[in-house]
Amino acid sequence: MELKPEKDQLITLAHYKMPFGKFKGRYLVQLPESYLLWFRQKGFPEGKLGFMMKQALEVKENGLEALLIKIRKDFPIDSP
Repeated sequence: MELKPEKDQLITLAHYKMPFGKFKGRYLVQLPESYLLWFRQKGFPEGKLGFMMKQALEVKENGLEALLIKIRKDFPIDSP
């Protein structure tokens, strides 16, 4: 059973940063849970950012932040 799409998705989530606002430049996993819960209540942004924020909230609600931190360390992404 091949899990590559899920692996790639986790790596992307681990490296995804907030592109705007008070927490601009922070990894989504570093955002306060209360901030993500506020977005869930008010509505996540459209597109990839909203999807990633939903996933980050799911990770935080299940106490798996350390997993994404380890993934970010173990699977670095080249920066331009």
